[in-house]
Amino acid sequence: MSDTPDYLDRAARPRLAYRFVAGTGPTIIFLPGYMSDMAGGKATALFDWAAAEGQACLLLDYAGCGRSDGLFAEQTLLDWRGDVLDLIDAKAAGPVILVGSSMGGWLMLLTALALVQRDGPARVAGLVGVAAAPDFTGWGFTPEEKAIILAEGELREETPYSDQPYVTTRAFWQSGEANRLLDGDIPLACPVRLLHGEEDGDVPPDISLKLSAALASEDVQVTLVKGGDHRLSRDTDIALLIDTVARIATN
Repeated sequence: MSDTPDYLDRAARPRLAYRFVAGTGPTIIFLPGYMSDMAGGKATALFDWAAAEGQACLLLDYAGCGRSDGLFAEQTLLDWRGDVLDLIDAKAAGPVILVGSSMGGWLMLLTALALVQRDGPARVAGLVGVAAAPDFTGWGFTPEEKAIILAEGELREETPYSDQPYVTTRAFWQSGEANRLLDGDIPLACPVRLLHGEEDGDVPPDISLKLSAALASEDVQVTLVKGGDHRLSRDTDIALLIDTVARIATN
């Protein structure tokens, strides 16, 4: 995969970095997690597999992330949903398979709901969540941390995944709280596959079970991966992800 991304210019929003390979079947779209980008191991492996198989695939960096323009601290959850929709409109004309990692699993659901409402259910061929983290602004912070976000405008936390602290802004947190999904029915009827490491210390596996129960689809499978952590980036984990996506793409 070339190290040089393409860019989508937009009039009123930051320019977005992306990589796209044309091909057959539904377009596979990988949505990274919070403070992550399209250069990660799962995204790269999925893209390389799709290119080798002649399957259409789209990777992207949200505004303020990776190589896209914009300031991270100025983005909200719905801003990033808008980024995904803009690139889908620009590059993916037909059905899509959304693959969401961690926070990307929340964006996967919000994007699918928007596409189905606008274009009809045939627009979304399937969803694959990897440690999907919908509603994490609710369950992912203590009352004390939420108070800091609201009072001071942001929360900074050390993280083992980066040498930079995780920053959660008031605007992002409020955007997340306004778009929680697990407390109601999620009207998506497409096939859904949820992969979750049993030893995930960041997103409890119970979240995938709650998501399965909330989804209207009758074709939902939850796979708990023994020994798997939050990233699910071991060779065996990535092979499972690719196999899962391939089965939906060829169904």
